[in-house]
Amino acid sequence: MTKSGVDRKTMWRLLGYPGGPPPGNGGQTRDIRHEPDFTAEDIVIGSGGAAVPGTLLRPRDAAGPLPAVLYCHAHGNRHDIGRHELTESRAALLDAYGPVLAANGFAVLCIDMPGFGSRQAEGTETALSKAALWQGGTLLGRMLADLSTAIDYLAARADVDAARIATLGLSMGATHAYLLAALDERIAACAHLCAFSNMRPLIESGAHDLHGPYMTVPGLLEICDLGDIAALVAPRPQLVCCGKADPLTPPEALDPAIDTLRRAYLQSDAADHLEIVISEETGHTETAAMRDAVLRFLLKRLQDASIRRD
Repeated sequence: MTKSGVDRKTMWRLLGYPGGPPPGNGGQTRDIRHEPDFTAEDIVIGSGGAAVPGTLLRPRDAAGPLPAVLYCHAHGNRHDIGRHELTESRAALLDAYGPVLAANGFAVLCIDMPGFGSRQAEGTETALSKAALWQGGTLLGRMLADLSTAIDYLAARADVDAARIATLGLSMGATHAYLLAALDERIAACAHLCAFSNMRPLIESGAHDLHGPYMTVPGLLEICDLGDIAALVAPRPQLVCCGKADPLTPPEALDPAIDTLRRAYLQSDAADHLEIVISEETGHTETAAMRDAVLRFLLKRLQDASIRRD
């Protein structure tokens, strides 16, 4: 529980899952492709009655169990991309993370979020958001529940070390990465790019409208802000990367969220487990310094199977 009083049980209730997310129904591999540097699997995971498509890359001929990354894809008003970001990248990234992570010895999984990629037939983002709110839930909650089943799937794989699973993402994927890590203690570390800030200052400036409808969580700000939720990750390692010229992470919204995180890690006697990279002049895009920081962070933090979880 953070100083604000928020805890995981309260958060899942606000997201529309008062008993927590339902467990996954397992997964099946539909296709396997052998590339020169990695093996790619097309999989389907059972989540709350939905068949969730995913792509998993792993190093070829590597002895497991491997450290793993649940890669959370971005939004960018490109609902067609979804999990293909893992292998095909997008404009805000330097290049695709999937092959790079596999080359560095990680198994990496990305699944389509509701309304994205192969799941566009489930409905538009606005339609899914409205339906969820009418039914007492949230689209963000559904997304996080699906990502939780992806953790179930990864942790059950024989070639994955369940004690060394991290989350990673940019933009919407960043939000998913730190929120899921806050809510699921199985996640050993998280790294997120270009999304972290408190929501209240964004609402005051009107910049909250730059986020998609999926972000709406009724009543959240009566209890806490996003920095308080990210603080639940402490003392587990966390990397925050942001640009000060990013309209989603302006100083008035980013700085108080960072201050909350720093206090949480100091109080947990784990100040060295929080890493922050702030780009002074760039906006909503990954920089070379961010990419270097992400790779160093994952290699360093997931090499240690005894990552602190207290």
